[in-house]
Amino acid sequence: MKRAIFQTPIGEMVAMGDEHALHFLDFIERCPSVREPIGRNGVLESIKRELKLYFEGKLTAFQTPLALKGTPFRNRVWGQLLNIPYGETISYAQLAESIGQPSAYRAVAQANGANHFAIVIPCHRVVNKNGRLGGYSGGLARKEFLLKHEVQ
Repeated sequence: MKRAIFQTPIGEMVAMGDEHALHFLDFIERCPSVREPIGRNGVLESIKRELKLYFEGKLTAFQTPLALKGTPFRNRVWGQLLNIPYGETISYAQLAESIGQPSAYRAVAQANGANHFAIVIPCHRVVNKNGRLGGYSGGLARKEFLLKHEVQ
């Protein structure tokens, strides 16, 4: 496992991955204390390139393989997040309905908060039922930036 730090327009991000998949991508202040050495591998180079293209407005879907490590419920929510089209939003209630559990919108919100693949698994595309931003573990200013970036 290797670790890399990337500069983005909305702050530093930390990525961790092995030669097969990305295991973590989040804003540096949300990064757990890690011992993985700073280094390079194909997966880290891939996500670095994809993030650059995303912020340049040239990439709408990420292809770097992910190593999802969640409960079956969280993995289902994260899988559904990947189906939200670039530049669009849905509500937590709609997300809960899409996984067949319409009353589980609070659990869906918690699964969003537990997402450790910021931007790549687009939890920033989920908003409150009334259209307001709601929460975002990376901060509302970043969520607002990402949503505006995607509708340019």
